Amino acid sequence: MIKKNSLLLLAFIMIFGAIGAQERKIPTDTIVVTKHSVTANGTSFSYTAQTGMLPLWDELGAPIATLNYTYYTRDNIKNRAERPLLISFNGGPGSASVWMQLAYTGPRILNIDDEGYPVQPYGIKENPFTILDIADIVYVNPVNTGYSRTIPESGKDVDRSKFFGINADIKYLAEWLNTFVTRNNRWQSPKYIIGESYGGTRVAGLALALQNQQWMYLNGVIMVSPADYKVLRTGGPVSEALNLPYFTAAAWYHKALNPDLQEKDLSEILPESEAYTINTLIPALAKGGFISEEEKNEVATKMARFSGLSTKEILEHNLSVPTKYFWKALLRNKGGYNIGRLDSRYLGIDRQLAGNSPDYSAELTSWLHSFTPAINYYLQEELKFKTDVKYNMFGNVHPWNNENDNTLDNLRQAMAQNPYLHVLYQAGYYDGATTYFNSKYSMWQVDPSGRLKDRFSFKGYRSGHMMYLRKEDLKQANDDIRIFIQNTLTNGKPAKYE
Repeated sequence: MIKKNSLLLLAFIMIFGAIGAQERKIPTDTIVVTKHSVTANGTSFSYTAQTGMLPLWDELGAPIATLNYTYYTRDNIKNRAERPLLISFNGGPGSASVWMQLAYTGPRILNIDDEGYPVQPYGIKENPFTILDIADIVYVNPVNTGYSRTIPESGKDVDRSKFFGINADIKYLAEWLNTFVTRNNRWQSPKYIIGESYGGTRVAGLALALQNQQWMYLNGVIMVSPADYKVLRTGGPVSEALNLPYFTAAAWYHKALNPDLQEKDLSEILPESEAYTINTLIPALAKGGFISEEEKNEVATKMARFSGLSTKEILEHNLSVPTKYFWKALLRNKGGYNIGRLDSRYLGIDRQLAGNSPDYSAELTSWLHSFTPAINYYLQEELKFKTDVKYNMFGNVHPWNNENDNTLDNLRQAMAQNPYLHVLYQAGYYDGATTYFNSKYSMWQVDPSGRLKDRFSFKGYRSGHMMYLRKEDLKQANDDIRIFIQNTLTNGKPAKYE
């Protein structure tokens, strides 16, 4: 009896001890392949999803990180060399690629209502507007986002300076993309990169890094609600004034403007607000404390008209109203809600009406509500990528090195060197973080010569930072990408200036 119990105890220790000794660790180099189908833009077709981990190598050929990605290819393509490849990034920095993968361009989207709000049961559904009909897509998770990790994951052996900064991020991702393109035999394909928010900074820099470091030339760069940190973080008259057209859009949405403006369509009043910003507000703010009282009062009155705030509030802020205050104050006396930062259609409830900024981001909490369950279910159950490692919606990438941000000039240089390269900006009118007018201004500043302006285009949408969450804009924004890709395929035309 004792011997039998001893054997049982030994077996218990061997089984459960072994389980306890296992590490929650992601494989360095692995692929899971699954087959699927979708009906998009009226056409049914099958496609293959490749979900995996692909190493990043150091100068000696040793892996220093492994990046998590999902790669979708349409089946039954006779000539893959002619088929475009779209490389997709989100932002943060420190954000996974889940947002655009499960809500914008991919073959599956969130189970949400037509305006983008979460519904239960959480999950996914077919995306009838995916661009997979015309282009293959790879969604890339930078280090510490999604399942991507450094090797080793932590400790003094991890050189964080290789990953966590504007230029480090661009450099290692360009190197990783070389490996990905080579493994998947996509060197001949027309290539496009798309980045949302901080991802806009990333892909602007990658355009030149891919050309100059990897000799990989692109046909297009797509900037989705891009963050131009040189404007956002600098402050001053231009940065402060550029917020006004966004104020106009958000106030119009919430019916907070004067009746004569409110009765007009958004497309009619935004050009008025934009013109006032460029021609009057920026010069007025440039005068600082030396502006005359008469002009200051005139500007405050006009800003109140275009923002839904009172003249008194604007004067109290010396004509420079912080966006945080706007989110808190716009509806303070009109229902008592605050409005969302990344998408000002969303409403939140604060502890008290008083204050200068909201307690929380109403829109982000709503998005995490639906995205987090969906991506975990989708990767594990539909794409069959089984792991106990946590999927990082947001990962630890800080402190982040913001020094030497020359990404927009790098984009200009990449365009000058590559006559094929075109750029599309997409932005939501109700985005209060990276405003649509900031995107327009940023686009105007890329090439001071104006000789490249015919290769830039801008599209605006009646939603926020992730404009694709609204069904109407999901369709339109995907159509705009589809048209952009089709118009920038060269069809045998040589890359040269004439």
